[in-house]
Amino acid sequence: MGISNKVERKLHQPIQVRIRRLIIRNFMVLFGAALAALGFVLFQIPYNITAGGVSGLAIIINHYTGMSEGLLIWLFNVPLLILGYFFLGRWRFIASSILAVVAFSAFIELFLNTLPQALSPYPITHDKFLACLYAGVLFGLGNGIIFRFGSTIGGTSIPARIIHNFTGYPMSQVYLFTDLGVICLGGLTFSWEMAMLALFTLVMTGIFSDFTLEGVSQLRTAIVITKKADQMRYALVNEMRRGVSMWEVTGGYTREPSTMLYCTVMRSKVNDLRYMVSQIDPDALVIVGVVQQAWGGFGNLKLNKD
Repeated sequence: MGISNKVERKLHQPIQVRIRRLIIRNFMVLFGAALAALGFVLFQIPYNITAGGVSGLAIIINHYTGMSEGLLIWLFNVPLLILGYFFLGRWRFIASSILAVVAFSAFIELFLNTLPQALSPYPITHDKFLACLYAGVLFGLGNGIIFRFGSTIGGTSIPARIIHNFTGYPMSQVYLFTDLGVICLGGLTFSWEMAMLALFTLVMTGIFSDFTLEGVSQLRTAIVITKKADQMRYALVNEMRRGVSMWEVTGGYTREPSTMLYCTVMRSKVNDLRYMVSQIDPDALVIVGVVQQAWGGFGNLKLNKD
Protein backbone atom coordinates (compact mmCIF):
# COMPACT_ATOMS: atom_id res chain seq x y z
CA MET A 1 0.00 0.00 0.00
CA GLY A 2 1.39 3.37 -1.04
CA ILE A 3 1.92 6.31 1.29
CA SER A 4 -0.98 8.23 -0.32
CA ASN A 5 -3.41 5.38 0.37
CA LYS A 6 -2.26 5.11 3.98
CA VAL A 7 -2.74 8.85 4.53
CA GLU A 8 -6.15 8.85 2.85
CA ARG A 9 -7.29 5.95 5.02
CA LYS A 10 -6.20 7.75 8.19
CA LEU A 11 -7.85 11.01 7.13
CA HIS A 12 -11.09 9.38 5.98
CA GLN A 13 -14.02 10.28 8.23
CA PRO A 14 -17.23 8.27 8.55
CA ILE A 15 -20.33 10.06 7.29
CA GLN A 16 -21.71 10.55 10.82
CA VAL A 17 -18.46 12.27 11.90
CA ARG A 18 -18.56 14.60 8.90
CA ILE A 19 -22.19 15.46 9.54
CA ARG A 20 -21.48 16.15 13.22
CA ARG A 21 -18.52 18.38 12.36
CA LEU A 22 -20.61 20.25 9.76
CA ILE A 23 -23.44 20.83 12.25
CA ILE A 24 -21.05 22.09 14.93
CA ARG A 25 -19.23 24.34 12.43
CA ASN A 26 -22.43 25.89 11.09
CA PHE A 27 -23.89 26.37 14.57
CA MET A 28 -20.75 28.17 15.75
CA VAL A 29 -20.68 30.33 12.62
CA LEU A 30 -24.30 31.32 13.31
CA PHE A 31 -23.47 32.01 16.95
CA GLY A 32 -20.48 34.17 15.98
CA ALA A 33 -22.58 36.09 13.44
CA ALA A 34 -25.26 36.70 16.07
CA LEU A 35 -22.69 37.91 18.59
CA ALA A 36 -21.05 40.27 16.09
CA ALA A 37 -24.45 41.59 14.97
CA LEU A 38 -25.50 42.13 18.59
CA GLY A 39 -22.43 44.25 19.30
CA PHE A 40 -22.98 46.17 16.07
CA VAL A 41 -26.67 46.95 16.78
CA LEU A 42 -26.38 47.54 20.52
CA PHE A 43 -23.31 49.75 20.56
CA GLN A 44 -22.09 50.86 17.12
CA ILE A 45 -25.28 51.96 15.37
CA PRO A 46 -26.74 54.11 18.19
CA TYR A 47 -23.56 56.19 18.40
CA ASN A 48 -22.47 56.05 14.74
CA ILE A 49 -19.21 54.25 15.54
CA THR A 50 -17.82 53.66 12.05
CA ALA A 51 -15.07 51.22 12.99
CA GLY A 52 -13.95 50.37 9.46
CA GLY A 53 -15.13 47.85 6.91
CA VAL A 54 -18.46 47.60 5.15
CA SER A 55 -20.27 47.85 8.49
CA GLY A 56 -18.81 51.32 9.00
CA LEU A 57 -19.73 52.30 5.43
CA ALA A 58 -23.27 51.04 6.06
CA ILE A 59 -23.63 53.38 9.05
CA ILE A 60 -22.44 56.34 6.95
CA ILE A 61 -24.75 55.59 4.00
CA ASN A 62 -27.67 54.98 6.37
CA HIS A 63 -27.13 58.50 7.70
CA TYR A 64 -27.67 59.97 4.20
CA THR A 65 -30.23 57.56 2.74
CA GLY A 66 -32.05 55.92 5.64
CA MET A 67 -31.50 52.46 4.18
CA SER A 68 -31.18 49.66 6.71
CA GLU A 69 -27.62 48.80 7.79
CA GLY A 70 -28.24 45.06 7.45
CA LEU A 71 -29.48 45.43 3.87
CA LEU A 72 -26.57 47.72 3.00
CA ILE A 73 -24.02 45.24 4.35
CA TRP A 74 -25.59 42.49 2.25
CA LEU A 75 -25.58 44.69 -0.87
CA PHE A 76 -21.91 45.57 -0.32
CA ASN A 77 -20.98 41.93 0.15
CA VAL A 78 -22.66 40.58 -3.00
CA PRO A 79 -20.07 42.04 -5.44
CA LEU A 80 -17.29 41.20 -2.98
CA LEU A 81 -18.45 37.57 -2.87
CA ILE A 82 -18.45 37.52 -6.68
CA LEU A 83 -14.86 38.80 -6.65
CA GLY A 84 -13.96 36.15 -4.11
CA TYR A 85 -15.55 33.49 -6.29
CA PHE A 86 -13.25 34.33 -9.19
CA PHE A 87 -10.06 35.03 -7.25
CA LEU A 88 -10.21 33.12 -3.95
CA GLY A 89 -11.34 29.59 -4.67
CA ARG A 90 -14.67 29.66 -6.49
CA TRP A 91 -17.33 27.44 -4.87
CA ARG A 92 -15.15 26.45 -1.94
CA PHE A 93 -14.83 30.12 -1.01
CA ILE A 94 -18.57 30.73 -1.47
CA ALA A 95 -19.46 27.68 0.62
CA SER A 96 -17.22 28.82 3.47
CA SER A 97 -18.47 32.42 3.45
CA ILE A 98 -22.10 32.63 2.37
CA LEU A 99 -23.62 31.38 5.64
CA ALA A 100 -21.74 33.91 7.80
CA VAL A 101 -22.43 36.82 5.40
CA VAL A 102 -26.15 36.09 5.17
CA ALA A 103 -26.49 35.35 8.88
CA PHE A 104 -24.66 38.54 9.90
CA SER A 105 -26.94 40.71 7.75
CA ALA A 106 -30.06 38.82 8.85
CA PHE A 107 -29.23 39.08 12.55
CA ILE A 108 -28.64 42.83 12.16
CA GLU A 109 -32.11 43.21 10.65
CA LEU A 110 -33.62 41.03 13.39
CA PHE A 111 -31.97 42.96 16.22
CA LEU A 112 -32.76 46.35 14.65
CA ASN A 113 -36.45 45.42 14.60
CA THR A 114 -36.65 43.82 18.05
CA LEU A 115 -34.08 45.27 20.47
CA PRO A 116 -35.34 48.89 20.58
CA GLN A 117 -38.78 47.60 21.67
CA ALA A 118 -37.47 44.80 23.91
CA LEU A 119 -34.91 46.85 25.84
CA SER A 120 -35.60 49.75 28.10
CA PRO A 121 -33.76 52.05 27.95
CA TYR A 122 -32.34 51.78 24.43
CA PRO A 123 -29.44 52.26 23.87
CA ILE A 124 -28.46 50.48 27.04
CA THR A 125 -25.66 52.94 27.84
CA HIS A 126 -25.24 56.66 27.30
CA ASP A 127 -21.48 56.50 27.83
CA LYS A 128 -19.82 56.67 24.40
CA PHE A 129 -16.58 55.14 25.64
CA LEU A 130 -18.40 52.13 27.11
CA ALA A 131 -20.28 51.76 23.85
CA CYS A 132 -17.11 51.69 21.74
CA LEU A 133 -15.43 49.33 24.21
CA TYR A 134 -18.21 46.75 24.22
CA ALA A 135 -18.76 47.13 20.48
CA GLY A 136 -15.16 46.01 19.98
CA VAL A 137 -15.46 43.18 22.50
CA LEU A 138 -18.66 41.66 21.07
CA PHE A 139 -17.79 42.23 17.42
CA GLY A 140 -14.28 40.88 17.98
CA LEU A 141 -15.48 37.76 19.80
CA GLY A 142 -18.09 37.05 17.12
CA ASN A 143 -15.65 37.67 14.29
CA GLY A 144 -13.04 35.47 15.96
CA ILE A 145 -15.51 32.59 16.35
CA ILE A 146 -16.43 32.85 12.67
CA PHE A 147 -12.75 32.84 11.63
CA ARG A 148 -11.98 29.96 13.98
CA PHE A 149 -14.55 27.77 12.24
CA GLY A 150 -13.27 28.54 8.76
CA SER A 151 -15.64 31.25 7.59
CA THR A 152 -15.69 35.04 7.15
CA ILE A 153 -18.32 37.78 7.24
CA GLY A 154 -16.89 39.16 4.01
CA GLY A 155 -16.31 42.89 3.80
CA THR A 156 -12.83 44.33 3.34
CA SER A 157 -11.20 40.96 4.13
CA ILE A 158 -12.03 39.80 0.59
CA PRO A 159 -10.23 42.56 -1.40
CA ALA A 160 -7.42 42.45 1.17
CA ARG A 161 -6.86 38.75 0.48
CA ILE A 162 -7.02 39.30 -3.28
CA ILE A 163 -4.49 42.15 -3.18
CA HIS A 164 -2.22 40.06 -0.95
CA ASN A 165 -2.41 37.04 -3.29
CA PHE A 166 -1.56 39.05 -6.42
CA THR A 167 0.93 41.58 -5.07
CA GLY A 168 2.28 40.08 -1.85
CA TYR A 169 1.30 43.31 -0.07
CA PRO A 170 0.69 42.52 3.62
CA MET A 171 -2.99 42.03 4.46
CA SER A 172 -2.58 43.96 7.71
CA GLN A 173 -1.56 47.08 5.79
CA VAL A 174 -4.46 46.73 3.34
CA TYR A 175 -6.81 46.48 6.31
CA LEU A 176 -5.15 49.53 7.85
CA PHE A 177 -5.68 51.72 4.79
CA THR A 178 -9.26 50.62 4.09
CA ASP A 179 -10.43 50.77 7.70
CA LEU A 180 -8.72 54.10 8.38
CA GLY A 181 -10.37 55.46 5.23
CA VAL A 182 -13.81 54.45 6.51
CA ILE A 183 -13.05 55.90 9.95
CA CYS A 184 -12.00 59.22 8.36
CA LEU A 185 -15.23 59.27 6.33
CA GLY A 186 -17.09 58.70 9.59
CA GLY A 187 -15.22 61.60 11.15
CA LEU A 188 -16.23 63.89 8.27
CA THR A 189 -19.83 62.66 8.45
CA PHE A 190 -20.39 62.69 12.20
CA SER A 191 -17.57 64.05 14.35
CA TRP A 192 -13.86 63.52 14.88
CA GLU A 193 -14.57 62.50 18.46
CA MET A 194 -16.58 59.55 17.15
CA ALA A 195 -13.81 58.79 14.66
CA MET A 196 -11.30 58.51 17.52
CA LEU A 197 -13.66 56.23 19.41
CA ALA A 198 -14.15 54.16 16.26
CA LEU A 199 -10.39 53.66 16.03
CA PHE A 200 -10.39 52.37 19.61
CA THR A 201 -13.24 49.99 18.69
CA LEU A 202 -11.23 48.74 15.72
CA VAL A 203 -8.25 48.00 17.97
CA MET A 204 -10.43 46.17 20.51
CA THR A 205 -12.02 44.15 17.70
CA GLY A 206 -8.58 42.97 16.58
CA ILE A 207 -7.49 42.09 20.12
CA PHE A 208 -10.58 40.03 20.89
CA SER A 209 -10.61 38.36 17.47
CA ASP A 210 -7.04 37.18 18.10
CA PHE A 211 -7.98 36.13 21.63
CA THR A 212 -10.84 34.00 20.31
CA LEU A 213 -8.72 32.47 17.56
CA GLU A 214 -5.66 31.63 19.65
CA GLY A 215 -6.70 31.87 23.29
CA VAL A 216 -4.57 33.06 26.17
CA SER A 217 -0.98 31.95 25.77
CA GLN A 218 -0.26 29.72 28.77
CA LEU A 219 2.73 27.96 27.25
CA ARG A 220 6.32 28.94 26.68
CA THR A 221 8.99 27.25 24.60
CA ALA A 222 12.39 26.84 26.20
CA ILE A 223 15.72 26.28 24.47
CA VAL A 224 18.62 25.32 26.72
CA ILE A 225 22.13 25.03 25.29
CA THR A 226 24.40 23.24 27.73
CA LYS A 227 27.39 20.96 28.11
CA LYS A 228 25.58 18.94 30.80
CA ALA A 229 22.92 17.49 28.55
CA ASP A 230 22.19 14.26 30.46
CA GLN A 231 21.67 16.02 33.80
CA MET A 232 19.51 18.69 32.14
CA ARG A 233 17.43 16.09 30.31
CA TYR A 234 16.88 14.12 33.51
CA ALA A 235 15.74 17.24 35.38
CA LEU A 236 13.35 18.33 32.63
CA VAL A 237 11.77 14.90 32.26
CA ASN A 238 11.64 13.80 35.90
CA GLU A 239 11.48 17.04 37.90
CA MET A 240 9.44 19.26 35.58
CA ARG A 241 7.57 16.40 33.86
CA ARG A 242 8.17 17.77 30.37
CA GLY A 243 9.09 16.04 27.15
CA VAL A 244 12.32 17.22 25.59
CA SER A 245 14.08 17.01 22.22
CA MET A 246 17.86 17.16 21.90
CA TRP A 247 20.32 18.18 19.16
CA GLU A 248 24.08 18.25 19.07
CA VAL A 249 25.22 21.79 18.16
CA THR A 250 28.51 23.65 17.72
CA GLY A 251 29.24 27.15 19.00
CA GLY A 252 29.79 29.59 16.15
CA TYR A 253 32.45 31.55 18.07
CA THR A 254 34.08 28.95 20.30
CA ARG A 255 33.60 26.02 17.88
CA GLU A 256 32.99 23.86 20.96
CA PRO A 257 30.31 21.13 20.93
CA SER A 258 27.22 21.49 23.10
CA THR A 259 23.70 20.07 23.27
CA MET A 260 20.52 22.00 22.61
CA LEU A 261 17.40 20.89 24.50
CA TYR A 262 13.96 22.05 23.39
CA CYS A 263 10.73 21.75 25.41
CA THR A 264 7.48 23.48 26.28
CA VAL A 265 6.71 24.67 29.82
CA MET A 266 3.75 26.31 31.49
CA ARG A 267 4.10 30.06 31.90
CA SER A 268 3.90 29.64 35.67
CA LYS A 269 6.87 27.24 35.58
CA VAL A 270 9.34 29.51 33.77
CA ASN A 271 10.95 30.66 37.03
CA ASP A 272 11.26 27.03 38.15
CA LEU A 273 12.97 26.21 34.88
CA ARG A 274 15.39 29.11 35.26
CA TYR A 275 16.26 28.07 38.81
CA MET A 276 16.74 24.43 37.82
CA VAL A 277 19.06 25.34 34.93
CA SER A 278 21.08 27.70 37.13
CA GLN A 279 21.66 24.93 39.64
CA ILE A 280 22.74 22.33 37.07
CA ASP A 281 24.73 24.50 34.65
CA PRO A 282 25.13 28.22 35.45
CA ASP A 283 26.92 28.69 32.11
CA ALA A 284 24.00 27.36 30.04
CA LEU A 285 22.19 29.58 27.53
CA VAL A 286 18.42 29.72 28.09
CA ILE A 287 15.98 31.18 25.56
CA VAL A 288 12.26 31.39 26.40
CA GLY A 289 9.68 32.15 23.71
CA VAL A 290 5.90 32.41 23.48
CA VAL A 291 3.79 29.64 21.96
CA GLN A 292 0.01 29.76 21.57
CA GLN A 293 -0.85 26.07 21.56
CA ALA A 294 0.85 22.67 21.74
CA TRP A 295 -0.59 19.20 21.31
CA GLY A 296 0.92 15.75 21.56
CA GLY A 297 4.14 14.60 23.12
CA PHE A 298 4.89 14.06 26.79
CA GLY A 299 3.35 16.64 29.11
CA ASN A 300 1.03 18.28 26.53
CA LEU A 301 -2.62 17.89 25.60
CA LYS A 302 -3.39 14.90 23.43
CA LEU A 303 -4.52 15.45 19.86
CA ASN A 304 -8.29 15.19 19.40
CA LYS A 305 -9.26 13.09 16.37
CA ASP A 306 -12.55 15.00 16.02
